[in-house]
Order: sequence, then C-alpha cells, then structure tokens
Amino acid sequence: MKRLVVVATAVLSSSFAAFAQGPHDTSSDWAKANLAKSPRHGEYVSIKEPSGRVLQAWVVYPEIKSKAPVVVMIHEIFGQSDWAREMADEVAAAGYIVVEPDLLSGFGPAPTAAQMTMPSTAAYQTAGAENSQELQEKLKRMTLAGMGCDPMDCAPGQKPLLQPVAYAPQQQQASPMDHMHMEAANSGVAFVPTSPGGTAAFPDQSAVVKAVSSLDPAIVTADLDAAADYGKKQAAANGKLYVVGFCWGGGKSFAFATHRKDLSGAFVFYGPPPPAEAMKNITAPVYGFYAGNDARITATIPQTTIDMKAAGKKYDPVTYDGAGHGFMRAGEAPDSSAENAAARAAGFRRLIDLLGGMH
Repeated sequence: MKRLVVVATAVLSSSFAAFAQGPHDTSSDWAKANLAKSPRHGEYVSIKEPSGRVLQAWVVYPEIKSKAPVVVMIHEIFGQSDWAREMADEVAAAGYIVVEPDLLSGFGPAPTAAQMTMPSTAAYQTAGAENSQELQEKLKRMTLAGMGCDPMDCAPGQKPLLQPVAYAPQQQQASPMDHMHMEAANSGVAFVPTSPGGTAAFPDQSAVVKAVSSLDPAIVTADLDAAADYGKKQAAANGKLYVVGFCWGGGKSFAFATHRKDLSGAFVFYGPPPPAEAMKNITAPVYGFYAGNDARITATIPQTTIDMKAAGKKYDPVTYDGAGHGFMRAGEAPDSSAENAAARAAGFRRLIDLLGGMH
C-alpha cells in the first residue's frame, strides 16, 4: 500500500501527523506491524446506501488467479481497530475477498478546528501525483496555467488549488492517496472522507465501546447488507457470500443469518444467539466458536442447540477449553496464554476449512 503523499510544508506535515492519531484500542504494535508487512491489496471504500448513508469499509483482496468468495467481517465491540483490519487481511491471505465495514461510520464526534486543514481528496486526484515532489511540480504547472495558486503562496483573493475541508479523523486510517491511481471500475467505489468520522474519530476505547453498544440494529443490518452487496458486485468475486463476526460482531453475524438469504455460511465467534423465533428464517449453516472460560456466552449454547434443532437449522458449536472471551485477538498477542494461542490457531484453521480451504 502506498504511503500518504505529504505536501512539503511544515504546516501540512504537522497537521497530518496530529490527524493520524485515533483512539487507543486493544490493538498493539504487533497487529499494526503484521498489517504493514502484508503484500495484499487493501483499500478503504465509501459505500452509499439507498438511504443516503455513506458507509466506510476496509476491503482486502487475495493474491490468487481465480475469482474468490466474499467474506463480510464484523468487528468487535472495540470498533474497526488495527487488529480487526489485520484479521481481515489474514482471512484474505487464505483466498477470500474480505469486506469489513466500520459500523461507526458517521457516528463519531465532530472534528475540531485543528482537524479542518486536511487537503481534499478531490484536489489530490486533480493533481494526480504519486509523491510529494511530483505533487509540487504539478501544482507549479497548474499555477502557471492560471488554474489556481499554490496553497502556501496565495495572494489575497486568489483561489488555492487545495481547499481545506472538514475531514473525518476516522479516515486517517486510510490515506487519501492510497490507490488513488485506480479507476472506479477496478476499486469499485472511490473513497470519500466523511465528517463526522467513525471508529478512529472517538477519543478513547471506552467511547468506542459505548458507541458500538448503542448502535441501532436496523442500521447495522442495512450496513451489512450494503457491505455484502458491494462485495458480491466485485469483478473478482465468485458469487459466494459468508459472514464472520467476533464478540459483539459474533452476535451480529448470527443475527445477520436470520436476515440474509444468500449466505453460504455464518461464523459466530463468542457471540450471543438471536431470539429463537428468528431462527426459522436462517437458510445457511451456522458455526460457533466459543471459549471454555466464557460462561456468559457459552451458557447460551445448550438452549441455542435446542432452538436451532427445533427450527430445522444446522448449528455446529465448538468450545475451546481454557480459552477466554476474545481468544482470536488475545491468542495472537505476544503475551498470549497457551490456551488462548491454541484456541486461536485451532479456530482459524477451522474457519478456513469451513470456508472452503486455502486458495
């Protein structure tokens, strides 16, 4: 992934640096480092829903020759963290197109005055440069052609080439220059910054948790539909659709299975079940991944098994002894317990096998 192109001025450089800081979350340096080393194509896209709502999503493509199934990935209660994006990248590495919406898109706090100095994506696309030197040369040529003035050297009343915009803090996760050279036919939907932003716009993790907990289920379902529709429309997609969710997202993946009829499978990582009366609407097999030391969730398995059987649906839960809630994230951390690490490894293998294996 290309780095952010920074205009060679101290003012803009400092703005970019300050702007890049999102809330502290459960992700650690290892998740960021793993993501930074990925050779796969990952990009942010903006998906406009029929309601007019703009959903921001992280999309990762596998490096394979054939078309691939689509996996809609639902983040934890911690929002679209670095770990969530790293998890999406890891599933993509097995041969799947992963679409991971930021379900807090547009629900972040309004940007401060200091965050209003970001150059617009449209202006950068007009400049069309790949690095800061090319951008400066392009600006100079455009200025000489009378198209506007250098934003750092404008006379009173002159129109600068780069206009300040209200730029969502959330979008610092995505560089406005990343993949800007790609045509819409290749990337699907251009990335458009929004304000307010999403996960990264919140000041801290507790604020993210509170916001995710407060999301309207109807909006979440519409967002997941939009993400699924976007993924299936990609030229590289083969028509198959799956949903995978973790923690809060695990419960949402189970609930999505009661709504979405074209799913080939739903994968629930330590999430609660939907109401029993909704299970009759499920058309795909549901696979559960649970932690032995997580009674709050695992206590629901016996009744869920009964309810799914009564509804005539396939439900296949597996519990990993000794693991705790969130083992897919905790089991990957350098300081992981042996039980969480083992559950994480076994859970990932099972997920990929059930999806159809490595491609």
